Amino acid sequence: MRVNIVPALAQWLSDARLISPADADRARTLSAMTGEPLGQALVRSGAIVESDLLRAIAARTGLPFLTAAAAPSLEAVRSAIAAFKGAEAWFAERLIIAWRNDAAAGGALCFAGPRLYEAAIQEEAEKRAQEPALYHLISSMDVNAILSRLNLSAAGDAGGGADLRDLAESTPIIDLVNSVLADAHARRASDVHFEPFEDHVSVRVRVDGVLSETRRAPRDTLNAIASRIKILSGMDIAERRLPQDGRQQIRLLGADIDVRVSTLPTAWGESIVVRLLGNVDVIPELDGLGLTADQTAALQGALNRPDGMILVTGPTGSGKTTTVYRLLRELNNGVRKIITIEDPVEFNLPGVLQMAARPDIELGFAQGLRSILRQDPDVIFIGEIRDAETARTAVQAAMTGHLVISTLHTNSAFGAILRLWDLGVEPFLLADTLRCLVGQRLLRRTCAQCCGDPERMRTCAACGQSGRQGRIGVFEVAAITRDLQDAIRRRESEAGLTAIAAHAGFIDLRARAAEIVSAGVSAPEEAARVFGAASP
Repeated sequence: MRVNIVPALAQWLSDARLISPADADRARTLSAMTGEPLGQALVRSGAIVESDLLRAIAARTGLPFLTAAAAPSLEAVRSAIAAFKGAEAWFAERLIIAWRNDAAAGGALCFAGPRLYEAAIQEEAEKRAQEPALYHLISSMDVNAILSRLNLSAAGDAGGGADLRDLAESTPIIDLVNSVLADAHARRASDVHFEPFEDHVSVRVRVDGVLSETRRAPRDTLNAIASRIKILSGMDIAERRLPQDGRQQIRLLGADIDVRVSTLPTAWGESIVVRLLGNVDVIPELDGLGLTADQTAALQGALNRPDGMILVTGPTGSGKTTTVYRLLRELNNGVRKIITIEDPVEFNLPGVLQMAARPDIELGFAQGLRSILRQDPDVIFIGEIRDAETARTAVQAAMTGHLVISTLHTNSAFGAILRLWDLGVEPFLLADTLRCLVGQRLLRRTCAQCCGDPERMRTCAACGQSGRQGRIGVFEVAAITRDLQDAIRRRESEAGLTAIAAHAGFIDLRARAAEIVSAGVSAPEEAARVFGAASP
């Protein structure tokens, strides 16, 4: 007996709290506008990942749900489809596979597809089969992988822009991209990498600074995957020869998520990196980032000054952006005018004027900073000091009554002083304007649920088998004292500056990392990974 759940699909998913009422309404509207099935509209709109949708339908209807591991062999599918002479296009178009269940059902005919819960699709399959059949549900992505290996893929390669757009809007590609991004979001990943190779597309995610492969896709799906991501991020789907950058807010599992996308032409096609941008509202307080009480007090003292410069240093991926946005939130009290120039704008900060650098139209940090100074700001954030002009303009701004915050890519806090000297900043100007230096790295935390116990790691849902859950900042913070000002004026070496700061209680990165490891918050091997063999 068939149960036609399609008319009430969105409603019972909403009642079961698998989607929100707003997502249900959005999918109904999309389905009415495009004529596509409601289930497909739910997936396309980002309300739910298709595999989760099909599992819910399977639980409600009793239809079996097939995972990729439980799918029939290629030979079994090839043999069954061959029996339907001339029907290959029918199977590919409807994303259906067939096989004979010799082992369990005495040769019964089986069909599996992502829409076989619909009565109309079952009836169509029965007419073609002209015999009773057993119906199963399987995700578009998994069934398309089987069809692709049989050269019947509905989401293969394409050349023209129109063909690419059609493939990018196909259910297998939509579900592949959505499920990859949803899985990455659930893992708290910062980046998702789609990397093309000769015979496959590798999907890797970066979680807590470490990349790992999560799945592989057929090589011939690359252009469709790239086009889908380009559509989501407002990029040109026909341009594959040049690198592109895009940014957009997408709907994923009922939540709006900001993504930043970069494409890069390589020998085997476009490499795509999707950065999942976090929510500034969940950035911890200063003491929650990993700063000690003394470090927090030193940094807070610099924030309370009306002018001067605060520099946050560290390599790429060390958490500088998170720290800076926390500082801006601390300063954003409604009575200060805060303006930023960033490349790109990472988070939306309500109450803060944010400008994106545009080197393509000669709007770099230096040019943007000069314009910002004419807007009567109290606080200025410069995404990065990269050149002499930006360095000199930033120091000038700090001297003329503005609080300037910026970042540099240096290995230590005091390395920033040497970098600014190299960029032509006079020592006496730097001594007078610099208020605080921050250097930082990130260490993966030992999971509190398993505490590094190898036996518990196997079953810990929070960290899987890695023994790691989230990261903590390792900071060195130096308030610029009179002694340090004098040392800067006489161009003291980095080692000399560090020694002077140490007399005032300065703790360098390695010493702070040793404290974190000793407290059991992180592990010795993790510190060695971040700081090298000579680490604490």
